[in-house]
Amino acid sequence: MADAVGNGSRAGILNSDGHPHPVENILTIFTFIVGLVSFVLGLIIRNVHTGAAVIIIATVTGLVSILVGLYVQMVSATREQRILIVTGMIAGFVGLALGLSKGGFLA
Repeated sequence: MADAVGNGSRAGILNSDGHPHPVENILTIFTFIVGLVSFVLGLIIRNVHTGAAVIIIATVTGLVSILVGLYVQMVSATREQRILIVTGMIAGFVGLALGLSKGGFLA
């Protein structure tokens, strides 16, 4: 029964395998946040008439989210990382698509 208690330390929410993955964790969070930024900007440019800068930022952040997410997906180590990576990539894709629909890089 004493073995079941453990020492109470946690490696982190993204390190469910017990090993630290600092680079993968940083890139995972980066992909998730940049994807969400692209998604929100995409929704803004869809519903409100905005300037070209917002359209270009939504497009670029979506593309960066997808490209970084594809790399991190290849090197990810845990299921929790993969969930956040795919969520960020999907959000980035939506932001990229909405940005491209309004003119994309040439807005």
